[in-house]
Amino acid sequence: MILALSIVLILASLLLIVLVLLHRGKGGGLSSMLGGSFYSSLSGSSVVERNLDRLTVIAGAVWAISIIGLALLYKNQA
Repeated sequence: MILALSIVLILASLLLIVLVLLHRGKGGGLSSMLGGSFYSSLSGSSVVERNLDRLTVIAGAVWAISIIGLALLYKNQA
């Protein structure tokens, strides 16, 4: 179980790094290269940016849950 959670943690960490780098900063960012420059007239942010936000939150939640799970497993192991 510890090995599986460790692998999930590594994958979630790498995914978070990629997703955070894709977000638009002050000057545009990589998300505009992926179609983020087409803005919705109603919401003010692009569909790509909203989906990127959702994916980042999900990856962050998976990362946090795997950290807590590993902490609990290591605590019970000792």
